[in-house]
Amino acid sequence: MVKRLILILGDQLSMDIAALRQARKDRDVIVMAEVAEEGSYVAHHPKKIALVLASMCKFAKRLRENGWQVAYCELDDTRNTQSISGELIRRAAQFGTSDVVVTRPGEFRLIDALENCPLDVTFLEDDRFIASHAEFEAWAAGRKSLRMEYFYRDMRRKMGLLMDGDKPAGGKWNYDHDNRKPAPEDVAFSGPLQFTPDQIVNDVLDLVEARFGHHFGDLRPFWFATDREQAQGALAHFVRHGLARFGDYQDAMLADNQFLYHALVSPYLNIGLLDPLEVCRAVEDAWKAGHVPINAAEGFIRQVIGWREYVRGIYFHEGPEYAQQNALDHQRHLPDFYWGAQTNMRCVSKAVGQTKSEAYAHHIQRLMVTGNFALLAGIDPTEVSEWYLAVYADAFEWVEAPNVVGMSQFADGGVIASKPYVSSGAYINRMSDYCKGCHYKVSVKTGEGACPFNLLYWHFLDRHRDRFSNNARMGNMYRTWDRMDDTKRETVLAEAEAFLERMDQGGLV
Repeated sequence: MVKRLILILGDQLSMDIAALRQARKDRDVIVMAEVAEEGSYVAHHPKKIALVLASMCKFAKRLRENGWQVAYCELDDTRNTQSISGELIRRAAQFGTSDVVVTRPGEFRLIDALENCPLDVTFLEDDRFIASHAEFEAWAAGRKSLRMEYFYRDMRRKMGLLMDGDKPAGGKWNYDHDNRKPAPEDVAFSGPLQFTPDQIVNDVLDLVEARFGHHFGDLRPFWFATDREQAQGALAHFVRHGLARFGDYQDAMLADNQFLYHALVSPYLNIGLLDPLEVCRAVEDAWKAGHVPINAAEGFIRQVIGWREYVRGIYFHEGPEYAQQNALDHQRHLPDFYWGAQTNMRCVSKAVGQTKSEAYAHHIQRLMVTGNFALLAGIDPTEVSEWYLAVYADAFEWVEAPNVVGMSQFADGGVIASKPYVSSGAYINRMSDYCKGCHYKVSVKTGEGACPFNLLYWHFLDRHRDRFSNNARMGNMYRTWDRMDDTKRETVLAEAEAFLERMDQGGLV
């Protein structure tokens, strides 16, 4: 029998991964490698690197305990070639084979590297996802627009989640209207379940600190789950204690509460410790048992089998060039305050500070604070995208690129969103307590203390008028702008330009 190398990547930590199902314990060798290339193609948050490496170590240990032969290379091994392809070539020589089996990676960068590896690499479909590439392509074929809502409904039908026969449970497909409550005064949830590092994790933390401690982000304290049992515990904790009010407050933001009612299981889903269907079934079961309202269950399930599956489909449907799109021709460099430099904008400071400490911010903080500012200010979407890919523990390109390039920055020209997600300071004030105590005043439109989001909002609409003035969803915005007198419009644009110039020159804004 010809020995084969079974490559398991750091985001494929599932015993049910396709490549493992094809493998044989009496013949094949599992190859896993901690390589510098994967930790540094962008400057990943140290917590993210530690999560992946610690979870890899524990997964390899579990494989060995289950009788697999595992060729595992640690980051500081002197024999380490520091690339996935290099490690495969080294192991092929060691074990006398050229045959490699791998579950298709979720990033074109890695797919390209493996396709150009001088070995016989067989790719298997990553069937951890509910929709295969072929299924998404069939859904997309012939459609004028690829809107998530309709894809989501098909996924609900396919999996039978929250269904009453062929109708949606409760009579509606989408309860998003009920899930937009502003920030509550009190949060009756202690946050995601946190885990004390064991010896394996502590050893990884020391290694990451030595090798990647200069990257943006706080490594310690580290509390992520790093094996399947812990991840399942984190899911159960959220379903029992946080899910019931997740729907109501999923868009809310608080300066001194980083998690509110969010699950923070996306990192575990995206590296393979949890399966999307098991997560959705746990949520559905809680609703069926009467423990949570339908708006909470539906809102959560939509994020997983709707949005998560949809953005993966878009990523592969659009192809390798998607992540570099820049439909609005935004060229401004990412400001230093995204990397922790001081800013007087309290909302941005809080979102970035939380990102630095936790490698986490929820979807509205990403979309309507850091993403909204970048779009309003005309930041190069490639730089924005690389920042999101670097700083969040759940960020892999298949999920990050569509969310940023498409949903957040409208850099794909409308493949995902029917209009750009821009807002003035009013939205942030409505959904958070960030504006309280801010250097700027959200109620001030021009002059001293004017909120930059107010100024930049109109500046964005004015400079992109040719593209968006005929957009049916943006007509009211332009009519409001046109009703302003000429002097006020000139003042708004001049003050916005002055703000951007000060920011570009490195001044405090």
